[in-house]
Amino acid sequence: MGLSLAELFIIAVGLSMDAFAVSICKGLSVGQAKGKHMLCVGVYFGGFQALMPLIGYFLGTRFAVYIEGFDHWVAFGLLAFIGANMIRESLGKGEAEALDASFSVRTMIPLAVATSIDALATGVTFAVLPGVNIWAAVIFIGLTTFLLSALGVKVGSVFGARYKSKAELFGGCVLVLMGLKILLEHLGLLG
Repeated sequence: MGLSLAELFIIAVGLSMDAFAVSICKGLSVGQAKGKHMLCVGVYFGGFQALMPLIGYFLGTRFAVYIEGFDHWVAFGLLAFIGANMIRESLGKGEAEALDASFSVRTMIPLAVATSIDALATGVTFAVLPGVNIWAAVIFIGLTTFLLSALGVKVGSVFGARYKSKAELFGGCVLVLMGLKILLEHLGLLG
């Protein structure tokens, strides 16, 4: 019972909301967003968002034999934790992202890693779910994040930061609901 394309899309969108929110800030900082800005952010964020679940998956497969009896609880716990953290960050009033107009490697790699840590844990979740095609999943997540991050730069450039917290809140809710769905399916409460 692997993930359907719709479920994978929902997870990909949920995971990409952190990158989308930071992309909005990058667009706001640069003012007039150009194609090269959108491409740069999309490549960094999409690339790391694809790499991290792959790493998580391979780490998770090494330990899957030890958690087979309660893997659905692990999947639920990880997705719920990630989602709750995103929700908490979206509701935080005092924390503002620094508006840095630099697109250098030194600036972009820490941002790409920070926005993709959640994807690492999701990769571990993929390892404990049966029938997940990890290559299709990471490509799909990477492309989704690439597109939403590039769009985020444009949104930030045009509209400012008003959608940042809404994106994080939406992404967090999606991940919590996906974790709950996985748990309820494994408990036989959802068909």
